Amino acid sequence: MTKPTALLFAVATLALTACSTSKPTLYPNDQYNKVGAAQADQDIANCEAQAKEYVKSDGQGGEMASEAARNTAGGAVVGAAGGAVGGAIGGDVGEGAAVGAASGATAGLLGTMFGWMFRKHEPDPVYRNFVEKCLRDKGYEPIGWQ
Repeated sequence: MTKPTALLFAVATLALTACSTSKPTLYPNDQYNKVGAAQADQDIANCEAQAKEYVKSDGQGGEMASEAARNTAGGAVVGAAGGAVGGAIGGDVGEGAAVGAASGATAGLLGTMFGWMFRKHEPDPVYRNFVEKCLRDKGYEPIGWQ
């Protein structure tokens, strides 16, 4: 694997692992105290799995993809314009525009990835409502998401 490929793989892996969403927080009511934290975590996972099956939405993945496409295209346009100016000064407008477009597109994509890594991600409202209802049906009291 070449160094640039390894670096891109490492950045992509970091971005995907950092994009974790919040999870429901449960009030320690009688049900929670009766079953314990481990069973409560399993019940949360079960409710989330059901929500993923029944709630159809693009969620954050679709939102991130749309934002990445916009930022990549915008970066390419701005980079091409800046590169064309630099190329005109250096003597090759076409090459400058091409280098600028590639650099701008890369900057737009990486900017989106790193921006999403550090942004707090809230679940889709319908997904969240589904999970909370499922947990209430099991006797828990969801009090928020963290």
